[in-house]
Formats: sequence, structure tokens, C-alpha cells
Amino acid sequence: MASSKSIPEIVQDLWDLLVAYARQETIDPLRNIGRYLLFGVGGMIVITIGVFMFGLSALRALQTQTGDVFVGFWSWVPYLIVAVVLGGLVTLAISRIGRGGVGAHAPGPLPGEKK
Repeated sequence: MASSKSIPEIVQDLWDLLVAYARQETIDPLRNIGRYLLFGVGGMIVITIGVFMFGLSALRALQTQTGDVFVGFWSWVPYLIVAVVLGGLVTLAISRIGRGGVGAHAPGPLPGEKK
């Protein structure tokens, strides 16, 4: 037997359902994006500092461990070498950036599964 609710109860239930749906579809995804951005920015900062330190150590190694190769007129070459290597790393990183948003990973079909 169906329960008989009054119209104000039905309206209140409908309002509660609408609020829960709006929260599920707006606030929860925004929280997930915030977490995604937090870890992304934190990782970016750590990797940037690490690559910068690697560049400085490579430059210092080229300046001190190569003997008399890069002295006088050739003293600018270690800077060029490090700049080219770091530029290559930046180019590699940019080439790996793909289109898509948060959770936009679309895996292919499983083995033995039809498309």
C-alpha cells in the first residue's frame, strides 16, 4: 500500500533530493579537482626544484671536473650544454602533456573484449 504523504512533506522530500543531487554534482567534483590541483602543484614544485638543482650540479661539474677544456674563450660552453639539456627536458615534458581533464583517462578495451 502506498504511503500517503501530505503535499508539504512531498515538497520537502523533493527539496532534500534536489539539494543532495546538486551537492553530489557540483561540490563533490570541485573538492576532487582541488585535491587533484593540490597534488599537481606540489609535485610540480618539487620536480622543478630537483631539475634546477640537477642543472646547477651539472654546470658545476662541467666547470670543475673537465680540467682545462673549458677555460678562457670556451668558458661559456658549459652554460650552453646545461641550457640545451634543460631545454630538451622542457621540450620532452611539454610533448607529454595530453588533452583531457580530471579523470579523463579512457582505457582501451580489455584483452578479448570487443570494441
